[in-house]
Amino acid sequence: MESGKVYGHRKLHDDLLEQGESVCLNRVARLTKLAGIKAQIGYKRRPGKYGGKPSVVVDNALDRRFDVATPDSVWVTDITYIRTQEGFAYLAVVIDLFSRRVVGWAMQSRQTTEVVLQALLMATWRRKPREKVLIHSDQGSQFTSMDWAAFLRAHNLEHSMSRRGNCHDNAVAESFFNLLKRERIRRRTYRTREEARQDVFDYIEMFYNPKRKHARNGMLSPVDFERQQKLRHEGV
Repeated sequence: MESGKVYGHRKLHDDLLEQGESVCLNRVARLTKLAGIKAQIGYKRRPGKYGGKPSVVVDNALDRRFDVATPDSVWVTDITYIRTQEGFAYLAVVIDLFSRRVVGWAMQSRQTTEVVLQALLMATWRRKPREKVLIHSDQGSQFTSMDWAAFLRAHNLEHSMSRRGNCHDNAVAESFFNLLKRERIRRRTYRTREEARQDVFDYIEMFYNPKRKHARNGMLSPVDFERQQKLRHEGV
């Protein structure tokens, strides 16, 4: 199946309805249970309060307000590693909170400022925002460099930064990486970094953005959600 066997019964039921099948949710749940199909559960925020030192240079302007009403008003970014047989590859992503769409990404063999700048460059080139965008990150060294700050100033981007050691301040980016690793990376063994990059491309550009359903988007993919909202806006 196109989802790569990561959907649970609710998303499978929604798929069947889209294809014109008449079947109740409970029946799909029973069949998926008999077939041993389970949803790949993503990142869950644990209850309780989480502290951490705020940045002394950049405020946490986002402050966990992850639901936004307009595209290209708030982006979040982060970096993770992917294991390959020739060494680690480092993946940086930029996500638009409006639709949860990955609007920029880059992979390199080193965890440097360059990889996060390449991801952000892709985002600004693709989206060409007309208004100032709030870009939220953690306090990693890549996001505190002079090159990063200069890029933000040059492209009308305002920086927001998580408290130190507090992953929940950047929960949407953490959630995406959790999905990527559960639904794709941990199911593969990559011989080379290039092989990993090709698979990440396939996941982001061919599945996650255009096809993966999000409950927050009304069971629409990021691409379909943006298209729906644009049509609604134009119809007003």
